Amino acid sequence: MTTSNYAWLTPELMDVVRLFEGAEALTIEHTAREESGVFYNAFRVEGEIFSFENEDSATGTAHKSLIKRYSKLALYRLLSDRFHKNLPWGALTGIRPTRLAYAELERGRPFEPLFQAMCVSPENVALVGRTIAGQKGIYERKEGNCDLFVSLPFCPTKCVYCSFVTAPIEKTRQYLPAYLSALERELQAAKPLIRNLRSVYIGGGTPFALEADDLERVLRAVAPLRAGHCEYTVEAGRPDVFTKEKLELCKAYGVTRICINAQSFSDKTLSAIGRKHNAAQVEEAFALAAPYGFTVNCDLIAGLTGESFAEFAGSIDRAVSLSPENITVHTLCLKKGAKLKEETASLAEGNLAEMIAYSREKLTAAGYEPYYLYRQKYMAGAHENVGWTKRGYASVYNIDVMEESADNLAVGANAVSKKVILGEGRIERIGSPKDLPTYLNKIEALIEEKNQLFS
Repeated sequence: MTTSNYAWLTPELMDVVRLFEGAEALTIEHTAREESGVFYNAFRVEGEIFSFENEDSATGTAHKSLIKRYSKLALYRLLSDRFHKNLPWGALTGIRPTRLAYAELERGRPFEPLFQAMCVSPENVALVGRTIAGQKGIYERKEGNCDLFVSLPFCPTKCVYCSFVTAPIEKTRQYLPAYLSALERELQAAKPLIRNLRSVYIGGGTPFALEADDLERVLRAVAPLRAGHCEYTVEAGRPDVFTKEKLELCKAYGVTRICINAQSFSDKTLSAIGRKHNAAQVEEAFALAAPYGFTVNCDLIAGLTGESFAEFAGSIDRAVSLSPENITVHTLCLKKGAKLKEETASLAEGNLAEMIAYSREKLTAAGYEPYYLYRQKYMAGAHENVGWTKRGYASVYNIDVMEESADNLAVGANAVSKKVILGEGRIERIGSPKDLPTYLNKIEALIEEKNQLFS
């Protein structure tokens, strides 16, 4: 892909190229020009020329956005024709479709015409509308709103699809004492920076991979920041690390939500992805947690290697039968750093569309509604991740993070803090180092950077 002018469009256009398997092997050249309020796109694909034109009367940042939109749509249309394939999100490549919809609504116009113009499927246009409805009463853009994220990048084993910088805890345990001390230092320094705390999320990794004493150190360090009541989630994780003692600690420190990350209820699939537990243990984890009254989320993944439609549908059915308040349906996404990415040449569509359609139908029938959705690069079939909730149980943290509507003060390795500057429509970020030794050596500098950003 080459762009002889408007070079800043190249990464955007490459996102469209990657949507079509085989398109990266094509020789594609792009040129564009503007004349008398019209934007002209021309693409040469394997020597054949395709031309497009669109009216363009916008100025400033809106003008740049329209150029981007027109160019991506033009390329999508010609590749869609060439490969005889329509994709579920059409020419939309951004990771937050609902943000685009909110932007249209804030301008006083419905979002549906824009999504339809970008070739988004009717089903997904409807999904966006349902998701926005599911956020009602929680979605809020207000100066001073903040969420706190605490990173615990430790896992019992590393799953083959995982691209996070984690390693089996037995290989990283040597860093744990110093890491917990660093977290305590960061959390202490974060307290004066928080104004209106909406939620706390302790994620990973697998937080329950820590022993109970170590987990309590983290919970104790978070406690002074939780003035009053706010949503409090611990991504407990895999059932093979659940214990009654850890659940009791969470309850004692005011945790309101936990995640039981099943990923699949197929024992064959669990073994193939590197899990050291079976489906029966997932159900045991639900039973163990039941007396404590937590709101529970259960994660599932569509498109795991070798899993059939029947196996995935069975996982959806079993999750629904366990009746957690939230069920999140992810589409397999392979990024650099995932073992499965190294072993897989491409992410084929397979029967993903059928899987996702089944999950939507089954969850809707069971009383769940979508309340957040996001997309990632390198997702199988160019689909999406959707969080589903029973009425009244939507997660504040997930909505704030996915819509980037509130500050996110993040502590720990591989954690990204975000300051949302509402008046200017922009976000400033500070990313902590991913590997543990580098993070530990940089702790004081990170604290100073966050002091400057958030104060």
